[in-house]
Amino acid sequence: MANLSYYDVLLKPVITEKSMEVMAEKKYTFKVHPEATKVQIREAVEKMFNGTKVKKVNTMNQAGKTKRRGVTSGKTSKFKKAIVTLTEESKDIEFFEGM
Repeated sequence: MANLSYYDVLLKPVITEKSMEVMAEKKYTFKVHPEATKVQIREAVEKMFNGTKVKKVNTMNQAGKTKRRGVTSGKTSKFKKAIVTLTEESKDIEFFEGM
């Protein structure tokens, strides 16, 4: 387990069509630190966004894709993604409103 502060866990929000559709179900998607655990992600969301209560955290590791540019090939960087589900009585995250 990595020794991370709560503000180091969440790197940035993921804003795609699919992630915007599930926001109606109070599910928010974030890119997170690769060594962050589900418990650390839960604590980070509850501390950074006041009034939120996390019900469930799903994580997935995304492997880097192979890309080519002419003869040269390489890989994009890998990352970890988390889908955070909030409880029904929890406040929405204001950052995502208006998008």
